[in-house]
Amino acid sequence: MLPHGDDEEKWLAEGIAGIQHNAFYMHRALDSNDLKDALRYSVQMLSELRTSLLSPHKYYELYMRAFDELRKMEMFFREETARGTISVIELYELVQHAGNILPRLYLLCTVGSVYIKSKEAPAKDVLKDLVEMCRGIQHPVRGLFLRSYLCQISRDKLPDIGSEYEGDADTVNHAIEFVIQNFTEMNKLWVRMQHQGPTREKDKREKERSQLRDLVGKNLHVLSQIEGVDLDIYKETVLPRVLEQVVNCKDELAQHYLMDCIIQVFPDEYHLQTLETLLGAFPQLQPTVDIKTVLSQLMDRLSNYAASSIEVLPEFLQVEAFSKLSNAIGKVIEAQVDMPVVGAITLYVSLLTFTLRVHPDRLDYVDQVLGACVKKFSGRAKLEDSRATKQIVALLSAPLEKYNDIGTALKLPNYPRVMDHLDNGTNKVMAVVIIQSIMKNTTCISTADKVEALFELIKGLIRDMDETQDDEIDEEDFKEEQNSVARLIHMLHNDDPEEMLKIICTVRKHIILGGPKRLPFTVPPLVFSALKLVRHLQGQDGDVIGEEISATPKKIFQILHQTIEALLSVPSPELALRLYLQCAEAANDCDLEPVAYEFFTQAFILYEEEVADSKAQVTAIHLIIGTLQRMNVFGVENRDTLTHKATGYSAKLLKKPDQCRAVYACSHLFWVDEQDGIKDGERVLLCLKRALRIANAAQQMANVTRGSSGPVILFIEILNKYLYFFEKGNPQVTSSVLQGLIELIKTEMQTDGSSDPSADAFFASTLRYIQFQKQKGGAMGEKYDPIKI
Repeated sequence: MLPHGDDEEKWLAEGIAGIQHNAFYMHRALDSNDLKDALRYSVQMLSELRTSLLSPHKYYELYMRAFDELRKMEMFFREETARGTISVIELYELVQHAGNILPRLYLLCTVGSVYIKSKEAPAKDVLKDLVEMCRGIQHPVRGLFLRSYLCQISRDKLPDIGSEYEGDADTVNHAIEFVIQNFTEMNKLWVRMQHQGPTREKDKREKERSQLRDLVGKNLHVLSQIEGVDLDIYKETVLPRVLEQVVNCKDELAQHYLMDCIIQVFPDEYHLQTLETLLGAFPQLQPTVDIKTVLSQLMDRLSNYAASSIEVLPEFLQVEAFSKLSNAIGKVIEAQVDMPVVGAITLYVSLLTFTLRVHPDRLDYVDQVLGACVKKFSGRAKLEDSRATKQIVALLSAPLEKYNDIGTALKLPNYPRVMDHLDNGTNKVMAVVIIQSIMKNTTCISTADKVEALFELIKGLIRDMDETQDDEIDEEDFKEEQNSVARLIHMLHNDDPEEMLKIICTVRKHIILGGPKRLPFTVPPLVFSALKLVRHLQGQDGDVIGEEISATPKKIFQILHQTIEALLSVPSPELALRLYLQCAEAANDCDLEPVAYEFFTQAFILYEEEVADSKAQVTAIHLIIGTLQRMNVFGVENRDTLTHKATGYSAKLLKKPDQCRAVYACSHLFWVDEQDGIKDGERVLLCLKRALRIANAAQQMANVTRGSSGPVILFIEILNKYLYFFEKGNPQVTSSVLQGLIELIKTEMQTDGSSDPSADAFFASTLRYIQFQKQKGGAMGEKYDPIKI
């Protein structure tokens, strides 16, 4: 059991003190060129590394102190041999007489570095000798640091191609053999650490081993830097030897780390050309190894390699990378029966990313990956694991981001099947992602079949997915979701009227099922989309003979009537009324009087039966009056009926000021500039007089309730209406009538004790306008001239 806390700090301090003490005397000996004492004190210094009391982290601190001193010893040995004081061979023999094996091997490696540099013996022989002798240390921590030192001092002295230490033709194999042998021995020592000590300290040992992993991985990095390791040597020698060691060590930590190392340190091109060998090792790893992370990293690296240059893509086709990766993932998932769903999905996300980068034109590959996902989900309930659902969103988003076209995703049969496995919340999230993709890329969905497929995908937004309505849904989120559906409806378009009508019918079929909460958001865009088609067809009527479904305005108005009726179940009468009036105006443009009259009838029925709020009634009656004023399709009888209704309802509003304003607005129904024949001056005057009577009544009521005559602003508004019709040439509105009204207002303003600044400013502005018209001259100036202000 390794100690902790203060004891360990004390032992570390003692070890460092021992190294410093002996290093001091060693330096004195070095300065005196006393080789014998230098070796004696260096052995004593290095003996501090024989401790078993320190954790790997603390031992590393001790090792680095000794390492720095060994660098100085190496320089001394180099100078001594250069001066000829002692030959390097004699020095190599001399240090082997050190009493203890650990200091002896550290010194041997140090002299070995000088020996190789002197070139008095082939580098391969010295390295072979050193790597063999290091087997004398079998303590895991001490052995790992010793071999790490050997790796460090030899990395620039390997007999590599182009190196100054290059020997015969077979020299690279010796360099590779040395590094692999050192790697193999270090890995054995590293794995052995796991099996030393009591079981209860297993977690602690794993943590300590994690701290030492880079010592082992450094060998693979050195191996990857050897110039002579070309693709053939890597394929035939390096990879099989390394994988053999990884598989045979049967240690979870070692296998995960070393597989990751292989993927990170060797070139992507090598991975591609040895894919089968590399992937063949994965199913042989321990069941507890986190293969998904390593395999995902491999696919990510290959994806980036494919994206780096278009020239490398043929290599991927040549080695059939997709099928090999797909098969390997299938085998791994099959072998690891306990792998959580999120792990499998992560693998499929990486495979899909790889496919979209390497084979973007192969939709069958993309669908194959999605199909494998569906197969993994089969027999399972909807996914509740948040990490898994997040990965599925990533999986389904990848094709949208790659192709920038929902149409491509709609061609994938397995795309909706994957979405079906999402829980309701994530289904909505994915639906919003799809809509955002369509909006971002301004994708136009142009056929009813595509619309049907699309609405099946986003069904989580357009109808309740379970029987009980979720009362906990955030109101703001709900509004945003429904607004996104509304925006989507405007992206559905086809220039062919027949197909566009089919699209409208498809959308209607889906949104009618949305329930009362959604209809106020989704019905209006559908209505306006249909009205756009109506205006495109303007002038057509009747059914085309021989066609069962024909895109005519009448047919569309029938659909619109039924669609708007659905809003009454919400209930949302004000919205329905507005939409009926929009349809009436469109029917007017198509010259369909019966249809327009029916829509107005429905609007009046809604007003009578459903609109109860007084403010809503005011808004509604002004909308009705404004729309009716623009209608030119009605005959005399129908128009009279509707205008009579409008004026009647105007006079029945609750508040007198509202009555007054609605009644004087009705005056425009009897005088329309654009239409010949509708210039009934008498009825205009009747409306204005009636408005005056109501304004007068409002004044009297104000006098009774507040003790004053009340505001005169209604009279000023009516005066402005009189001026409008006076200018338009209504013979019933004369200058004497205007004069009388001006005098009335002045009298009212004088008798009113309380002044209203807004009314004063309005009246002053009106008088300035009259004065301006008088001064302008011409025919209009003559008309205004009799008025005295």
